[in-house]
Amino acid sequence: YNPKLYKPPPKRELSEEERISVNLGGTLAPTEATGIAGTGIGAALVQISAHSHRAAPPPPPETFGPYQSKSESGNGVIAMIDLLVKDLDKEMQEASVIEKDAQADYEKMLQDASDKRAADSKSLTEKNSAKATTEDELQAEKEKRTGTMKEHMSTMEYIQSLHAECDW
Repeated sequence: YNPKLYKPPPKRELSEEERISVNLGGTLAPTEATGIAGTGIGAALVQISAHSHRAAPPPPPETFGPYQSKSESGNGVIAMIDLLVKDLDKEMQEASVIEKDAQADYEKMLQDASDKRAADSKSLTEKNSAKATTEDELQAEKEKRTGTMKEHMSTMEYIQSLHAECDW
């Protein structure tokens, strides 16, 4: 279809009755067929059986006899459908087994994650406890050092006073 080649049909003058009908919401009667638009081919190619005066056709030729159903061809289709059903059942069983295996793997993964989380929590608790113990020991050592430093200072002061008395 090429829109450039389209030629719209000529405008049709409506009679007074047709204008009234259209204004009241009616539709126009179809126009007479003019052939294929824009080709110049008219409606002259239409075959009308009234124009030809032929004799009745001869009787049909002899055939193989009355219709008989073929049961074998029907069985072939049924066998194919049965094969499809069996294949579908097998695929559904495989899918079920795969799903059960995947579910078991998923549950095992969840259990492993839970065990790891518990082990990590226990390890974190132990490490926090060890850190607190170490901090307490550090604080005690700092206090002990402070006491030792004071004692050392007093000893040094005593030694200095001795040197001041003894050195003449």
